Amino acid sequence: MNPDMARLQPYPFERLAKLFSGITPPAGLQEIALSIGEPRHATPGFITEEVITHLHGLSNYPVTRGSAALRAAIADWLMTRFTLPAGSVDPERMVLPVNGTREALFAFAQCTIDRRDAPRVLMPNPFYQIYEGAALLAGAEPYFLNTTRDTGYRPDFDSVPREVWQRCQLIYVCTPGNPTGAVMPVEQLQQLIRLADEYDFVIASDECYSEIYPDGAAAPVGLLAAAAGMGRTDFRRCMVFHSLSKRSNAPGLRSGFVAGEPALIANFLRYRTYHGCAMPPATQAASQRAWADERHVIENRRLYTRKFSEVLDVLAPVLDVQRPDAGFYLWARTPGDDAAFARALHAHCNVTVLPGSFLSRPVDGFNPGQGYVRMALVAPLEDCIEAAQRIKAYIQGTQRVS
Repeated sequence: MNPDMARLQPYPFERLAKLFSGITPPAGLQEIALSIGEPRHATPGFITEEVITHLHGLSNYPVTRGSAALRAAIADWLMTRFTLPAGSVDPERMVLPVNGTREALFAFAQCTIDRRDAPRVLMPNPFYQIYEGAALLAGAEPYFLNTTRDTGYRPDFDSVPREVWQRCQLIYVCTPGNPTGAVMPVEQLQQLIRLADEYDFVIASDECYSEIYPDGAAAPVGLLAAAAGMGRTDFRRCMVFHSLSKRSNAPGLRSGFVAGEPALIANFLRYRTYHGCAMPPATQAASQRAWADERHVIENRRLYTRKFSEVLDVLAPVLDVQRPDAGFYLWARTPGDDAAFARALHAHCNVTVLPGSFLSRPVDGFNPGQGYVRMALVAPLEDCIEAAQRIKAYIQGTQRVS
């Protein structure tokens, strides 16, 4: 067995199940799950119909690089959404469809890391645990960048020692961030590109939540836009990861893409050809339609904007929590230990939230997720409001007792 398998830590939801072991929530309260970031808004009907219409394609093997039409739709979306120069994203050389970004974020490290040179992979902390697992199974050592209230919940690149940058081969960034929702400004992304030039590492920018932001707010900037703003449309050392799971409420479609430097794309394509993970033809057809349509995305944002307003009206008076820059998570400071708070909400309110300490690692004795919980506002509006009211009542009850 691969000895690095033993270094993988339990996934947050495995830890959550253990935390809740032995608890029987009140029978009269229906469970409301705010713990997992699984979109619950309806998948647009045209996506479903497109899958059904193209099921006849099951008689053919799909190609790993995807259809030319799908790659062209992705390239057009990128250039339009991020205001990139016309023709700057070559669909033949700079785009590769993937079966969801989880698969791609993990696999990308496997074909990027040279394990012979004591490599480091940098990542935010708290973080999406796939980054850590990808680094470990690629033979690299994770280096955690604490993202706290003091740093605006963004990585502080100035705090990284020179010797760490010298060993860095890959850095994962997540903007908008999971779990905090913080968006990295263009200046910070450009700082990171300059560091990549100086120390010769690759940037993997997880931008899966980029299309969920408050109505009327500026759309989050992306890594490719930051590079283009520096006059760099070769996107050297840059790779972005996007998904239809959150943007189009289609997590079961397992569809996303990577885009960036042609040499990185070519290397990743070669890896994925051996990996055997081509996207099914019906999924490609539905994805092409989804990337070409913005109306359903606008409606999706409207629904989330209302949820945040309604839920924060209930929770803000009793809990230290603010509206995030983007994404569909609330990152709330807890009155006491985060795991104990999550356990109590499950026991007394039948509401599940995810302890922040389950999403982060201790660094020099400090866990930046400790004392927070992540709430995913993915349930229907009425359920989100009901969950917030239960949480408020629980907090007020404990305050009266204390």
